Amino acid sequence: MAESKTYTSFLLLALATTVGCGYNQPNRFQMSFLPPAPKGAPQVDLPEPPPTEPNLFLGTDVPAAIAPKLPTPARRTPADALMDRAQQRFQAGKRSYQAKDLSAARHEFDAAIDLMLEASAQDPGDRDDFERKLDEMTDAIHRYDLADLGAAASLEQGQFEKAPLEDILQMTFPVDPKLKDKVREQVAATTSQLPLSVNDSVLGYINYFSNRGRRTLLNGLQRSGKYRPMIQRVLDEEGVPQELIHLAQAESGFFPRAVSRKAAGGMWQFLKWRGNEYGLKQTLWTDDRMDPEMATRAAAHHLRDLYHEFGDWYLAIAAYNCGPGVVEKAVERTGYADFWELRARGVLPAETTNYVPIILAMTIMEKNASEYGIQGFQLDPPLAYDTVQTGGITSLTLVADILDVPVPELADLNPASLRGKLPVDYPLHVPKGTGNQLMAGLQLIPANRLDAWRLHRVAAGDTLTSIGKRYGVAPSAIVAANRLVSPQAVEGDQLLIPAVARQETPTVRRTATPVRRRSGTASHKPATITARPASKPAPVTRASN
Repeated sequence: MAESKTYTSFLLLALATTVGCGYNQPNRFQMSFLPPAPKGAPQVDLPEPPPTEPNLFLGTDVPAAIAPKLPTPARRTPADALMDRAQQRFQAGKRSYQAKDLSAARHEFDAAIDLMLEASAQDPGDRDDFERKLDEMTDAIHRYDLADLGAAASLEQGQFEKAPLEDILQMTFPVDPKLKDKVREQVAATTSQLPLSVNDSVLGYINYFSNRGRRTLLNGLQRSGKYRPMIQRVLDEEGVPQELIHLAQAESGFFPRAVSRKAAGGMWQFLKWRGNEYGLKQTLWTDDRMDPEMATRAAAHHLRDLYHEFGDWYLAIAAYNCGPGVVEKAVERTGYADFWELRARGVLPAETTNYVPIILAMTIMEKNASEYGIQGFQLDPPLAYDTVQTGGITSLTLVADILDVPVPELADLNPASLRGKLPVDYPLHVPKGTGNQLMAGLQLIPANRLDAWRLHRVAAGDTLTSIGKRYGVAPSAIVAANRLVSPQAVEGDQLLIPAVARQETPTVRRTATPVRRRSGTASHKPATITARPASKPAPVTRASN
């Protein structure tokens, strides 16, 4: 074990000296890639980086200055072959990690880094692309190391984030006199579906985001890449301005699990009762407010309803923040249906008076990215997934077994899952291209066992006794569930494991509740795959090697 840690440290030292200034994160590796044993390690929900998929939406509504640059095809080199081999070893390490074979996982991960270092010495044709892939691989290995989570792990409670801008909503900032004329010229030349105003409050936040708050702005902008195509699509379908995407940045910094001091939750910060009005439900295992697409649809509906009520986007945005009743009373008291007049008269909450200027400041800065030093800023790759409708209460660990992916990756795609399970008729997101595979796998398992049963790939040296001991199941139960002719485990087989679920408090079956909207129009719903689990266990399946 000590030799493994020493060797890993040597690799990281070589890494720092080989790739140069493009990779500067030595503090991540003050421990070995994997812990010596899973016992006692804290279980933290740290998702794996999602696979990069083509962004079909960026390039139209996203300012060209900050749109991610598409990679340029390059001639394959010996370094490319080494990188391919490194990726294969990395994937092998993931599979070993899911099987809780930490020694094998450490060996494969170390071999993957070795190959990447060798590729670096071969002078990759695209050094930036190489360093990005190396960074992604080492970062993923490090998170496995910290979390000690594999496909067999459970998710009792997810982590929640604090909304990054929550504290500054009560604050105002000084105005840089040099900004006034500059910003007015920018706004005059800017095309926007949302009306843009320039005054001292907007200029104060532009000054803040250009200086002290720059990192907050950039971090939110970077995270937006995961959800931007989806948000743009939903806003367009609902007929509201694309610039309203900045409400999600102001509300949560694009953290799907953001929770405020007032118990508002999710990317769009819905209170429970307001979310319920727009179809965002809670169950024993889920909170729809944490689902980015559901919450975005609900937010778009709510904002459109508010615009129809007030006839003004600034008042609609203010009402989104403090509630339509507060804005209605402010208008009645003063006789002014104008946000800036209500702000000047002090009849709106302090947080709301700054909320609209923050939205406008971020909109102006993004639309004039080159003027604020964010031109060409790299966004996170967009999440891409298939959606499978659950046919019963379904455990994420079972889904991870069937798809051979880590639970953290599934948790990243399903942030509304609070306890590692999803209720009946829930839209489960899985990696792109795996929906049919999951549907086929779920057919093997009775509908009332999707929350407990597991699927185990038999490895070399496995016996029914050792497998049963691992899952707390009698070997005879495994034989019966899989209709085995002989009580033997054959390497490569996939065995159903009839594990017993822990007792949970009963909850009402989830139904497909239509979104409630003041306008009364129908909601849009994405197409999904419906999984219909089998009523009886199916025989053992032979896995391809």
